[in-house]
Amino acid sequence: MSEHLNSPKSNFAFQKTVAIIGIVLFLGKLVAWHLTNSDAVFSDAMESIVNIIAAFMGLYSLYLAAKPKDVEHPYGHGKVEFVTSGVEGALIIFAGIIIIVQAVDSLLHGNVPKKLDWGILIVAVTAGINYLMGYISVKKGIQQNSLVLQSSGKHLQSDTFTTLGVVLSLVLVYFTHLYWIDAAVALIFGGYIMIVGYKIIRKALSGIMDEADLEMLTRLAKIMNENRKPDWIDLHNTRIQQHGSGLHIDAHLTLPWYYELRKAHEEMEEAYKLIAANSDRMIEFNFHLDDCKPFSCEICELWECPVRQHAFVKKIEWDADNISQEQKHDVNTQP
Repeated sequence: MSEHLNSPKSNFAFQKTVAIIGIVLFLGKLVAWHLTNSDAVFSDAMESIVNIIAAFMGLYSLYLAAKPKDVEHPYGHGKVEFVTSGVEGALIIFAGIIIIVQAVDSLLHGNVPKKLDWGILIVAVTAGINYLMGYISVKKGIQQNSLVLQSSGKHLQSDTFTTLGVVLSLVLVYFTHLYWIDAAVALIFGGYIMIVGYKIIRKALSGIMDEADLEMLTRLAKIMNENRKPDWIDLHNTRIQQHGSGLHIDAHLTLPWYYELRKAHEEMEEAYKLIAANSDRMIEFNFHLDDCKPFSCEICELWECPVRQHAFVKKIEWDADNISQEQKHDVNTQP
């Protein structure tokens, strides 16, 4: 069963805008470098090339993620977002290395920039536009649960801080004529964006490897606990996978063994609707229905059960840890 709660088309359109603006900003920085002959401005312009490449990669990944499932991709194409986000993180690190190398070269050999007033103005304007687009991209990515938009936005924001470092260095050099300041500030921000790139890669790898998301599992356990029905005896072997902006949830739900197929299916559908109603994502469900065992009586709160074999002992509160365990819960399961 799948519940579709948002469309990737708006993500694609927005990422296309980001790519076009990236080209315009890159051209603006090239003009600033031509006017100033500043190594820091040149490094910032080169970093913008990464922005452009990353923007178009994100555009392609959103295009693929929006494609429907097919025979070769039964779970859809959403995983491509993790791949492109990982590559984007690597490009950010590469840009940081370029900036650091350029800054070290400037510190060792020196470089005298010119027309700093024009450089300050142009680069400052590109920084403002970059940050605005990054802020909008991250916010939209969170709303749409799109890793590509979030990664793209963080990339733009990290580029903004680098650009502000360039502006700061140009201002200081303009007033002090201490030309090494330009390279020193670029060196600091080169290290900063390398850290940002590492974090993006780390998040992308966790998605590719289907690393357990404790936050998602905790949220799911909370929803099920707060709306728990007496005949939902047990929830275990729960797995959550992220595919682009959507989720795939596998779980085993234990129901009374004597329920007829129609009744059991109705209970499963009710669980689906409950989770979907409390989520802002597209969710694909795959629940396996288990029949209760004699030991289940000790944790079962279905008081009117006509076939109870053992007295109730205690209630198992579901949490991220125990709903993930493979086996049915019993009285010895830790809450």
